[in-house]
Amino acid sequence: MTPITVLLADDHAIMRNGLRALLDLEQDMHVVGEAANGHQAVALASKLAPDVVVMDLAMPLLNGLDAITRIRECTPASTKILVLSSYDEPAYIQQARSLGASGYLVKQSDSHVLAWAIREIYQGHVYFKPIQHTAMQTP
Repeated sequence: MTPITVLLADDHAIMRNGLRALLDLEQDMHVVGEAANGHQAVALASKLAPDVVVMDLAMPLLNGLDAITRIRECTPASTKILVLSSYDEPAYIQQARSLGASGYLVKQSDSHVLAWAIREIYQGHVYFKPIQHTAMQTP
């Protein structure tokens, strides 16, 4: 069985290290690269053509949304993008989807959801976390 190749793109080293540690536990996944900014993410995605890019939105030098656009232009259609962000805003989710992301997770998700979402989008499905907003009560 050929493993799903994954590129991690997040500006926080501790986040990349944690994601790598989680994915190293999955026998069907292999992290092939790490990027600390949007420009690195685009360059590595172009060079490595991973099956899935796990992309943060808040990235230095080139934000995640702009990186999605560039990655879509320089990689085969088989490369999927899964956004992993702290932003749980419908506008970001919709924009990521319209730019070509196949999925969107918030960093507050349970850790097991990451591998599941990677497998889903690798198989051609989409995964966009359902948003549940509650109205704020006024005092």
